[in-house]
Amino acid sequence: MDETGVRSHLNANRSTTSDKGVASPVQTVAGKDSTNPLKAVTLPKSEKEETPMADPLSSLIFATTASDDRREGLLLTIASLSGAGFHLQNMKIINYNRIINPSFLLINHELPSNTFHRPRLISASAPSISSFNKRKKDLMMRLPCRFAPRAALSSSVKTDTSSKSRKEKSSSFYTHPSLLEMKNERAANRERVYEFLRGIGIVPDELDGLELPVTAEVMRERVDFLHKLGLTIEDINNYPLVLGCSVKKNMIPVLDYLGKLGVRKSTLTDFLRRYPQVLHASVVVDVAPVVKYLQGMDIKPNDIPRVLEKYPEVLGFKLEGTMSTSVAYLVGIGVARREIGGLLTRYPEILGMRVGRVIKPFVEYLEVLGIPRLAVARLIEKHPHILGFGLQERVKPNIKSLLQFHVRETTLPSVIAQYPEILGINMEAKLPSQEEFLNSIIESTREDFGRVVEKMPQIISLSKAPVVKHVDFLKGCGFSSEEVREMVVGCPQVLALNLDIMKQSFEYFKTAMERPLEDLVAFPAFFTYGLESTIKPRHKRIAEKGLKCSLAWLLNCTDEKFNQRMSYDFIDIDEMEVGESSFDMNTLMEPRYDESASDYDEGYSEDDNV
Repeated sequence: MDETGVRSHLNANRSTTSDKGVASPVQTVAGKDSTNPLKAVTLPKSEKEETPMADPLSSLIFATTASDDRREGLLLTIASLSGAGFHLQNMKIINYNRIINPSFLLINHELPSNTFHRPRLISASAPSISSFNKRKKDLMMRLPCRFAPRAALSSSVKTDTSSKSRKEKSSSFYTHPSLLEMKNERAANRERVYEFLRGIGIVPDELDGLELPVTAEVMRERVDFLHKLGLTIEDINNYPLVLGCSVKKNMIPVLDYLGKLGVRKSTLTDFLRRYPQVLHASVVVDVAPVVKYLQGMDIKPNDIPRVLEKYPEVLGFKLEGTMSTSVAYLVGIGVARREIGGLLTRYPEILGMRVGRVIKPFVEYLEVLGIPRLAVARLIEKHPHILGFGLQERVKPNIKSLLQFHVRETTLPSVIAQYPEILGINMEAKLPSQEEFLNSIIESTREDFGRVVEKMPQIISLSKAPVVKHVDFLKGCGFSSEEVREMVVGCPQVLALNLDIMKQSFEYFKTAMERPLEDLVAFPAFFTYGLESTIKPRHKRIAEKGLKCSLAWLLNCTDEKFNQRMSYDFIDIDEMEVGESSFDMNTLMEPRYDESASDYDEGYSEDDNV
């Protein structure tokens, strides 16, 4: 470009100013006409000094007003470029020219070493400049340039610019705390939380490593919420990990789900005491799948909350683990599949029993005693809680005690079948006291006590007052103490029957049947038969035929057998000598056709739900 501002390829390598006495290779062209923006540009000294580009940096031209009000904006812009990653360590502003019209401000930088290409002025038309002035926005002109290392730099300028750059850099970034400071702060916060817990009586020793609230105020809210649920400080100390549960994220969603299922508020405190882990369980991952599994076991929907209330620990079991194997084993030994739902409803603890350690050894031991496997299955259907009697701790010691009190080994299957609870009673304390009591009222021997237990094992659990009333009734009917003893040993049930029914039966025996008391001494089981359903109809039939028979021949048979006897012309003497009535194990193994029903009352108010 020549002196008149005309661009030509002939003067591309020629400068309009002298190279002598100029320290910087950046030269300024300043013509007389300062209003021409093209005369205030920087030109390269020589194209021979071009070097590869290091960092993009361009001169900036701000569209300003005719005044110098924008100088401060210039400095702020340079500072922002420094914060954005532009290296301005060796940049120095040496001059600027203000152009009156159209108000351009040209800034030249003194750089360590730079060679400029031909300048390009990126500008807008006059209407655009006017629009920018109205909107108070800046117009930028970028001059592409390249940087190259310069051998000779002024040490004073370099030191000064470097220190300024470090100050600007430090002021443009947020200072974060160090990892050590953050760790110390967390430790201090946790110690304050521990101090609060110790102050209310909670031992926080097991909470190390557990995520806890940052402040003691949040921890206080958790403790207060647990108190509202009925949990005491002792309960929390029994399971302190419950303090790691968030009220909003963990506790409330679980409690809402349990409430929708039908778990009652009155049982919630005991529920949480037995299984506090439910408070930090996931409804979707942990609780809901177990509920779905229980429904698949034919447990009725209305019984699901009762099952959870009775055995909340079931929510912590794996579906394909103990629960499925225990049910499969029971079905395998003969428990009817349709009975599983009712069985689990009555005793859901079975779901937590291991087959190899609990269920199978128990079943096999009863088989060794003489109870068939199918009979064991029927006992479990009717009394599933017997599986909870500890085999080594309770069952085997009780069998040993029965043998010591003259219960014959051959009768053990009948004793267990009649009264399965005998396996779980503390026999060491019960047997001696009951034997002594029975001896005091009927003067029985130890062998007599053994016979009584064989025929009615429930005698071990009978209270003393009812027994005394029945003995007094028999003595009031005219029986001697010896006859009463004989009747009790022959049929211990006379000590547990309804006294009003016994009085009616005895009255009919004395007035209508007109038999001697010795017949009752020989067959005291007379009191166990229904007066209207059995005794009266059969007595009328033999009276019509004029037959004379014993009470045992009359009553101790089925209706079908009795009808056959009525067709006889005479009574066989062998049939007159009917032996003692005993429990028939075959009745226990008969197939069942009744459907299981819920054992729980469904008529509770929904207002009692959680």
